[in-house]
Amino acid sequence: MFIRILWVLLCALFIFPCSSIANERSGEVELSVTIAAPDDSNDVRVWIPYPVSNNTQDISNVRISGNFTQSGVYGEKENGNLALYAEWTTPTKDRAITLTFDATARELIKKDFPSVEPAIPVEIKEYLKSTTFIPTDGKVKEIALSITNNKQKISKKARAVYQWVIENTVRDPDVKGCGTGEVEKVITKRGGKCADISSVFVSIARAAGVPAREVFGLRLGKKDEEDMTGGHHCWAEFYVPGYGWVPADPADVRKIMLVDKLDLKGAQDKIDYYFGGVDPYRIALARGGRGYYLNPRQNDGPLNYFMYPYAEVNGKSLEWLAAQTDLKFKVKFKAH
Repeated sequence: MFIRILWVLLCALFIFPCSSIANERSGEVELSVTIAAPDDSNDVRVWIPYPVSNNTQDISNVRISGNFTQSGVYGEKENGNLALYAEWTTPTKDRAITLTFDATARELIKKDFPSVEPAIPVEIKEYLKSTTFIPTDGKVKEIALSITNNKQKISKKARAVYQWVIENTVRDPDVKGCGTGEVEKVITKRGGKCADISSVFVSIARAAGVPAREVFGLRLGKKDEEDMTGGHHCWAEFYVPGYGWVPADPADVRKIMLVDKLDLKGAQDKIDYYFGGVDPYRIALARGGRGYYLNPRQNDGPLNYFMYPYAEVNGKSLEWLAAQTDLKFKVKFKAH
């Protein structure tokens, strides 16, 4: 708080430009979840992504309410993502939980790549691995080699992958939620939503030797008050040695192109912006992680990705991909 006050005072004295202060979005986010289960069920559990503060977002004034038996915030070991966990262990007619918090998101611009890139750190090599959900062989490897074989720097390879994904995928508005991120299927049909397009970027990037991971988040409203229930969004990050993690969002480029009816030439400013830049109207809920177990561990197999609330009744998962049937959620945003 002291630093922000000092910055404002310096701006008032014209010592520094104040554009960075304007490039942020603040407000209250309220995420309410209700679970439909037989009244006599005594094993009902829910996990809700729990955002934390970092260099691009501040999360504060967290409030949790509901009629649950008990709740807690737990971190999973593989990626360190947090979840608000709650359970109902006695018969109840209606089961509800609400997570409310204040959020400030800041625009992030990272485009001043180093002229010399050191070796990839050992702990970052994890993000080069092939997995069930992020394959790096077959068609993916073929594409990666074809578009990056004459490039040495990781930042240059990442840009080539980003450009290929934008030029070879489209946003499919008929896909449910954010999509399932099945890379080979998306490459074949050349269409999907943000989880699909981001997964393609991460897979091809890894196959090209670029450490990459997905970011699962939530958009903040642009109006003073807004229903953001449909505002979940995925983007990607790649790692440049000696520089750090860099955002890339080919999916938002394709969405803007669809909504504004732009061709590649007309969208060039957006293409340039979303490579190394993301707007201030989003917060990250989780990073990395596909096909993993939550904490406490869920019973019905590994989770594809963790962005929406996830629930189980008597050990069986409820449909979580924004279907809004037995597992219902609503997200409200109110600007500060």
